[in-house]
Amino acid sequence: MSNDTPAFPLSQRVRRVKLSPNAAAAARAAALVAEGRDVISLTTGEPDFDTPDFIKQAANAAMARGETKYTPTPGTLALRRAIGAKYQREYALDYGVADILVSAGGKQVIYSAFAATLDAGDEVIIPTPYWPSFPDMVLVNDGVPVFIPCGIEDGYKLSTQALEAAITPRTRWLVLNTPGNPSGAVYGRDELAALAEVLRRHPQVLVLLDELYEHIWFTPEAPAHWLHVAPDLKARTLLVGGASKTYAMTGWRIGWGAGPTALIQAMVVIQSQVSSGPNAIAQAATLAALESADQSFAVIAREAYARRARLVEDAIAGIPGLALRRIDGSFFAFVHCGGLIGEVRPDGAVIATDKDAVQWLLESEGLAVVDGAAFGLSPYLRLSTAAADEVLQDAVGRLARAVAALRQPEKVAA
Repeated sequence: MSNDTPAFPLSQRVRRVKLSPNAAAAARAAALVAEGRDVISLTTGEPDFDTPDFIKQAANAAMARGETKYTPTPGTLALRRAIGAKYQREYALDYGVADILVSAGGKQVIYSAFAATLDAGDEVIIPTPYWPSFPDMVLVNDGVPVFIPCGIEDGYKLSTQALEAAITPRTRWLVLNTPGNPSGAVYGRDELAALAEVLRRHPQVLVLLDELYEHIWFTPEAPAHWLHVAPDLKARTLLVGGASKTYAMTGWRIGWGAGPTALIQAMVVIQSQVSSGPNAIAQAATLAALESADQSFAVIAREAYARRARLVEDAIAGIPGLALRRIDGSFFAFVHCGGLIGEVRPDGAVIATDKDAVQWLLESEGLAVVDGAAFGLSPYLRLSTAAADEVLQDAVGRLARAVAALRQPEKVAA
């Protein structure tokens, strides 16, 4: 019997989902590095900056004070108050402690929201390209993901016509992600207002706003907030945030949700049976991050991400067969690679899909990226721009060489 074949039955639930493709791509790259290969991995969305020292010092101080016990299921009172204060300070939004849930990362917040609200057959509208966990978390909670393609020609943004056409009586959620992963797109005020007008006609639809990249934007002005544009939809909106991107705290695993009290309390029930309260030390560190009077780290990091986005954009513009829209936020480049489809590798193999393109980049130049199919839209490549400038310069050089080595079929035949 194969080691991959379990000696016991697996649930239909686990059969519906798969390992995160981002994690799988990162693991492949790491395995090649362990074998001694020269590999640049631009697979994961993780800041290359270290967590600021004052945050780490706050964690040490919390341990010294003995704050190493269980915490309340929804998170410490101090952290929930600080999250509420953040929303008031940054967006003039009022959330009490009963409206806030702290979890082991933003992913757990989203999972709990779907677990608390979806019954079998309930639908969740997910614009594509999407963060791969969105559809799988819907599926594992017996829901039905409804995909709306939003390609490069759409600016990777959902149109009102497409949204209206996708809504049915079974629609429970619309997922919005801005700034977007993997697209780098940022919705403007008018675009949000138009979507809100559609949702007002469908009161059964909740809005899950993933704003993990809320402070990583490169537009001339700070993006308009959804609840400034549509304050009347606050009772139907769940805000999902976290410390991982803004403060380079990915390994600390702290995310939060802010929303209507009844929804948050239902999510607390789910979390109480899944993981209980989040990590005490990580919560103390996040509290220090949010309450610090010095928020310069977020600004410095954003400026670095903006510079790197322009570096990648300029390089991609000079590579035949690739296309990239301006990156307005997050730290990803979602590159259209349709011009490579049908081209031939030096060994005679044809690039038939974006997965083939990704494999060629890894084999030929040791450049690890993720295929667009992993995000529900092909043919594309996603590159993380959260790497040092010199690393990105090396990476785009490798990308250019790998593409230059491909040939058109007719030239091969000749």
